[in-house]
Amino acid sequence: MRKPETHTDFNELSRESMIEHLGITLIEVQPKRLIGSMPVDYRTKQPYGLLHGGASVVLAETLGSYGSVLHIDTTKQYCVGMAIQSQHFRPVSEGHVIGTAELLHKGKKTHVWEISIHTEEGKLVNKSSLTVMIVDKNPS
Repeated sequence: MRKPETHTDFNELSRESMIEHLGITLIEVQPKRLIGSMPVDYRTKQPYGLLHGGASVVLAETLGSYGSVLHIDTTKQYCVGMAIQSQHFRPVSEGHVIGTAELLHKGKKTHVWEISIHTEEGKLVNKSSLTVMIVDKNPS
């Protein structure tokens, strides 16, 4: 499999995973910034009809982890979420949320991403910070 580099590549990679199940799609992919969308519907709501905080965390970790893939040699390394800190600011009951991940730190073994999730109207829903660990496939 070739290294994903475009939003189309990442959307294809997401097939048959939780990412596809939740309806997350990437809209824009740049080396230091990724944008993705997620519906607020039966797949992502909690029983009270509001966006589940865990769904926001999945969107945040997806964007940051995929962002880190752009910065590694995927034949020799892979990325895993190491820590995520997430704050929820407002409820959402319909439509889509839009996540934007921005690279804050690019080290040899860790990357740190800041992810902001907004409503379609631009209101802040969630702010997350994700640390991604870069792991060697065949450690020596």
